[in-house]
This record gives sequence, C-alpha cells and structure tokens, in this order.
Amino acid sequence: MASNKYLDFNVLARMSNMQMLAKTVVEGFLLGLHRSPFRGFSVEFAEYRQYSPGDDVKHIDWKVYAKTDRHYIKQFEEETNLTCQIFVDASASMGYKSEDQPVSKLEYACCMAACLSYFMIGQRDATGLAIFDTKVRTMLPPRLRQVHVQHIMSELEKCEPGGETNIADPLNEIAEGLKRRGLIILISDLLDDPESLLSALQHFRFLGHDVIVFQVMDPAELHFTFKNMTEFTDVETGEAMLVSPEGMRSTYMKELKRFLTSCEKGCAAIRADYRLFDTSMPLELALSEYLHRRSRMA
Repeated sequence: MASNKYLDFNVLARMSNMQMLAKTVVEGFLLGLHRSPFRGFSVEFAEYRQYSPGDDVKHIDWKVYAKTDRHYIKQFEEETNLTCQIFVDASASMGYKSEDQPVSKLEYACCMAACLSYFMIGQRDATGLAIFDTKVRTMLPPRLRQVHVQHIMSELEKCEPGGETNIADPLNEIAEGLKRRGLIILISDLLDDPESLLSALQHFRFLGHDVIVFQVMDPAELHFTFKNMTEFTDVETGEAMLVSPEGMRSTYMKELKRFLTSCEKGCAAIRADYRLFDTSMPLELALSEYLHRRSRMA
C-alpha cells in the first residue's frame, strides 16, 4: 500500500464513480473513455491483472491459467487511456498558511496531486509528476504500474516549499520533452507574471494537450481577513511592509479581483480549463464538484 500522508480516502470515495475525461483527441486507446486516433497494444510488458468481464479474451495469458486455474490479462506499459502529467508548484509562496487553517497551500496541492494520481492510475491512465519552483526539482515520467503510485507518494511526502516563483521556464522545459499528447494538470497559486504563465500554458495547447489549471489560494489571501496592524513579508524576496489592513483592504480586494479575473479569462482564451480552490474548503467536496461539472461538459 502506498504511503497515505497525502492520500485522502474521503476524496477517493467521492471520486470513485467519476471519470477524468480528456476533452481533446489524445493518444490513448483503451476502453473508449478517451477518443483516440490510434489502435493497438504496446509490446512492453508491465504487469498482470485479473480478468474482468468485457476484457478481450485474446489478451488472457493461458500459461498462467494452466498453472493457477485463474484468468489473468497481460497489461502493457502503454496500455492506457491517456498520458496525464501533474505539475505541482512548490515555490516559497505555496508554503503560506494563515493562522486558523490546518494546511498550507502546498500541502493542499500535494493532497490534490496524490488523490488525482491514485485516481488516474486507477482508471488506467499513465500518470506522471513534476515538482518545480524556479526549475524542475522532481520529474517522474508517466507510468501505469501500481508501484508507480508509491513513487509519486514518496516524492510528494518529501516536497517542501522552495525558492522564488517561475512557472513559465519549468513548464516550457517540460513541454519540449513531452512526446505524447495527453492531459496536463497544473496546481499552483499562479503568483507569477500572467503573460509568461499563459504563454507557457499555450505551449502545451499548441502541442495538442488538454490543460487543466487548479489555482490554490488561502482564505486569508482571498478575503483579506487581517484586522490589526500587520507586517507582511514576501517569503520569496524577504521584502517587508507594515500596513493597516483597514486602509489597504479596498485596494487589495480590487487588485485581487483583477488578478483572478485575468487568470480565469486568460485560461479561457487558450481553451484551458480553470478552477479556483480555497484551502478552507474540504478537498473531497471541491474536487468531486469539479469532476462532476467536467464530466457533464465533456
């Protein structure tokens, strides 16, 4: 069993009857969940799984049946609906957590990545993980094997907030190395230059990938709940400023609305799916609601 520091089974239970459908044509070919221009099976053997009604009998390993009197299907490395890449922003700003919240933005993002990975591999979609700040810190290529879930969980458990935010450069670097079209999931607070961020996401869209952007924000960032004189420190640059929240609230909320609107409209303009997540909202509710909406739109 994979480590479960970030694997929330309440979330998995909510997701159990849903499917993460790709909206674009992807290079998977199994079970018809995702439209594909390809047909066939890879020659690289991955593992056995027990036969289920509806499986093609030509893939039963009869030698194993002769030894065990049980039907097993040969599963191959590329026997997958699609290739899914999950990108987690681990810059310093993602480590923020307001006083009354149980988890930071990064912990919320890691839980989301863990549950999505488990879910995607469970529906037989090869899934990979990248963790980045100014550069790619961890890169696990997409795999379908169950043991790959353990590798993903292990990397997420070790994930700590890092340096400054630079979303565009790591994403462009990864995009250049992807060989198959598939599903891209970015989990980040998006606190970076909007133009360079959208340019990087457009890079994936140009290559034919389906793109989902999950923006993760703390409720204190979304509602500016501070009341007393407060010193705000930029965790990435160290710059500090003492301000009166009452005098700053109106300007802050106006700028926040402008920022969030630019993120949402920018994603819409390049046909990337966008969803804002408040870390105070239980993940099982937020994620299941999103999956339900996406499945109805697919």
